[in-house]
Amino acid sequence: MNLRWDAPLVRHLARELDELLSGSRLRALRLDGDARDLVLFFREHTLLWRLHPTRGGLRLLEPADPGPHDLRLPMRVRRIRAPLDERILIMELLPTRGGRKAMDLVVELLGNQWNAVVAEGPEARIRHVLVSREGDRPLTVGAGYQPPAPSPREGADGTLSLERWRALLEPAPPPDRKRELVSSVAWTSPLNAPALLDDLEEGHALWMRLADPDTPTRPVVLETPRGPHPYPLPLPAYPSRPVDTLRDALDAAAEDAEEEDRAQALLLPPELVDALDRTLDTVRRRVTGLVAESDRLEDPAELRALGDLLLARYHQIPSSADRVTLEDFQGEEVELELDPGLAPNENADRYYEKAAKAERARERMPGLLAEARARRAELERLDARVRTGEATREELEAALPAEALRREESRSSDEGPTLPYTTFRSSGGLEIRVGKGARQNDDLTFHHSNPEDVWLHARQVPGAHVILRWGRQETPPARDLAEAAVLAAVHSKARTSGSVPVAWTFRKYVRSPRKAPPGMVVPERTRTLFVEPDEDLVGKLRVAE
Repeated sequence: MNLRWDAPLVRHLARELDELLSGSRLRALRLDGDARDLVLFFREHTLLWRLHPTRGGLRLLEPADPGPHDLRLPMRVRRIRAPLDERILIMELLPTRGGRKAMDLVVELLGNQWNAVVAEGPEARIRHVLVSREGDRPLTVGAGYQPPAPSPREGADGTLSLERWRALLEPAPPPDRKRELVSSVAWTSPLNAPALLDDLEEGHALWMRLADPDTPTRPVVLETPRGPHPYPLPLPAYPSRPVDTLRDALDAAAEDAEEEDRAQALLLPPELVDALDRTLDTVRRRVTGLVAESDRLEDPAELRALGDLLLARYHQIPSSADRVTLEDFQGEEVELELDPGLAPNENADRYYEKAAKAERARERMPGLLAEARARRAELERLDARVRTGEATREELEAALPAEALRREESRSSDEGPTLPYTTFRSSGGLEIRVGKGARQNDDLTFHHSNPEDVWLHARQVPGAHVILRWGRQETPPARDLAEAAVLAAVHSKARTSGSVPVAWTFRKYVRSPRKAPPGMVVPERTRTLFVEPDEDLVGKLRVAE
């Protein structure tokens, strides 16, 4: 669901959540920067904010237990509010025991830079943040939280006469009125502008209802050209259907949009879901490798026949030869490879040993392949249950090998091993990972990415593997993809070129050849972007560590 948050929607949602959660006890929260999810674990509910720019939304779910890596935060909700004419929701939290300061959980819903920040005390020191950002308004742990500049638009307090309304809009040519309205008048947005401009007098009356904080909500699901959308009031510009609450409208819009992931699946500890992804990827590669190995197995009977031929033609074999051509028992010429340091009978023994080894492999291979395929099917069924929200944490833990669980726990701990990549954040908010070297490239590509992430590499030159975290089957936004390509160009031997071709494909189409040196991979189904290396962009997108 691709939501367009505007000030009326945020304000009425804040009011609804305040009525529901005021006084509630918060047990813990989860800030998952990779998935862009904020999960709040209350005693009576679980609140899930999806803050990814392409699949945002909010779901109220049944209570769930926090995971071992979730942030324990025993607090009580004082109130939930939204500043006038802002797309910001603030949850004021009070400590339930001494030793803590009051906190604000701020959810910013601005453009496609959605984020969540936990700020502590009167100085609003940032203690936790979903996605760190540098710049004029830094959102980093330890910095003081600075809210966006207040909206300068007229009518934030709900006061704007019909005369002033007309004076603002009538001078503008009709094609320009939408831009004039949204830039000048509070509580307006591209979503509600068509309804406000259809008739200026009726539009002003509708605006008064949107701007009045005491207007009773009549939640609906709007049928917009971009899909179903929740809203606190019907808008004449769109067909709509009524629902009981804005939460119901958000749920209904998500269901109508047929999101791939159900909300319950997102409550599973992300380290377990990552461990499943990596284990399944390993098992799939094992099946592929076993099939290839099976296809390469030589025929034991043919190998034995070559050994027999060497013994039968013993006296025709020159000493120290590395190959020989002999006539076989059917009268055909056969070329055999030899070890020049061995006698003919010893070379024959080598063929007999190879035949025995091939025979053992042929006997063992069907069982190994059947076992690997069964394991793959088991994990794929579990993965499907995770995606539909049916799998439980206990199922995941039981299905994963102990070493995978230990590895994920080590990755998620503060004292874990150094990551094999440097982290960047695209302008659209997507994470970009750049490998630190040849061995780290392998680790990044095959152990720190998901099959439907995007893999990039500068063509025909040594360079870093780059992963654009995506996780979807469709092509990512052009700007995010181009920025990832620029990072691939800058982190390559072609960084001084004027234009660099960068290959990209989905990570599931990248494989590592058997016995290949670290960092050497074979990508398939690649497409090419031509980009200009830009060192300034590197600094702009880099995430502070």
